[in-house]
Amino acid sequence: MPPIDIDFNLIVFHFVQLGIALLLSLPIALNRETHDRGAGLRTFPLVTIASCAFMLVGMNVYQGSDAEARVMYAIITGMGFIGGGAIFKKQDGGSGTATAAGIWNTGAIGVSVAYSRYEIAIVLSIIGFLIFQFSGLIKDKTCK
Repeated sequence: MPPIDIDFNLIVFHFVQLGIALLLSLPIALNRETHDRGAGLRTFPLVTIASCAFMLVGMNVYQGSDAEARVMYAIITGMGFIGGGAIFKKQDGGSGTATAAGIWNTGAIGVSVAYSRYEIAIVLSIIGFLIFQFSGLIKDKTCK
């Protein structure tokens, strides 16, 4: 049996990356949770850290930008699939599209953190939170 080679520096690096992804998903997750939406404190952080983890693994296991791009495409498709489960059709339209878009957004946060593109991840987190926090006020006034 070959010896197990554990790189503790890499463990710390990945722990930090996943922690940053988790923290950046929390404003959106807390907003969704406080507004009693279907997805909230469990879904959004899990989507973000899973996206980050898949990308970190892809970056470390596969060599070359083509392989990494395929991993990213799979994440993007998976976020669309998960988001599709958040959309419900009703007689007078549908609901859950904003939640689905938020799930996609948090997936992008995770991928951005994996690539150490914190500026993109921070902007996505802030803008996603602001949209969820304040668009309801505008939407409620214009839809009455």
